[in-house]
Amino acid sequence: MTLPVMEPDLWAAADTLERWAVAVDEGPWSSLCFGERMAFDNPDALTLLGATAAWTRRVRLVTTVVVPQLHAPVPLAKALATGDRLSGGRLTVGLGVGGRDEDYRAADADLGTRTIAGLAERVATMRRVWAGERVVDAVRPVGPPPVRPGGPELLVGTLGPRTIRGAAAWADGLAGMSLDLDLAGMAKVFTLARDAWRDAGRPAPRLTTSFWFAVDDGDGSAREQVHRHLRHYMNWIPAEYVDALAATAGFAGTPGQLVELLERVADLGADEVQLIPTSADIDQVHRLTGLVG
Repeated sequence: MTLPVMEPDLWAAADTLERWAVAVDEGPWSSLCFGERMAFDNPDALTLLGATAAWTRRVRLVTTVVVPQLHAPVPLAKALATGDRLSGGRLTVGLGVGGRDEDYRAADADLGTRTIAGLAERVATMRRVWAGERVVDAVRPVGPPPVRPGGPELLVGTLGPRTIRGAAAWADGLAGMSLDLDLAGMAKVFTLARDAWRDAGRPAPRLTTSFWFAVDDGDGSAREQVHRHLRHYMNWIPAEYVDALAATAGFAGTPGQLVELLERVADLGADEVQLIPTSADIDQVHRLTGLVG
């Protein structure tokens, strides 16, 4: 389950994120996820990592995704290792290059680094930090060391064939995203990843995917909820394109239909599906907890 970090009513109550985190941690969910944006009203992802580590005891914490090019790599490695330590080694780091120029401008980051090569370069630096190497001129290496030797599990946030092949050299798997729930396309991406990791001489990749969701009782309100969310979240895209996308994006239907869809995705070989809510109403978590369990 993903935290509702991109919702406009997130800040209506100070404890919204804490209540969501506790509900997910106490339920049958495997992971608690959250992503990053800069030029938006969402919480800072690295600050939130520390908070979720304190609020939870069991569930994995997954960044979906952090963009390393928006950060200096050594402080980013330190922040992620700290979150990993605070959570007792429950961190999985999803990484991507990001799709918005405005986020790079907000972080005073170089747009020329928004490439898979730029991502891989920063990953290499973070790996050196996590290995205890002295990557800067200092008496002691930058710590703390992460719980897992070599650093936390890394997933690459991409669907492009070229990027997937490039990431096979360093990533542990995919942090996928499905806009339209094309299961045939999803299966193709999974096969491509398995082949790329095998060709790179790596262990089989961890395969995760995600999509927006809203549930109703068959009255059509779920599709309206997805539409409202996308109008807010995809604010860098002209509204007419967002409106066209919203007609079919993600999942909108009954809880039972969602469970059927999850079973079909599982049959494709997905290791995990990360649901993205389109409302900050915690009732969504409660409605699905019994079904998922």
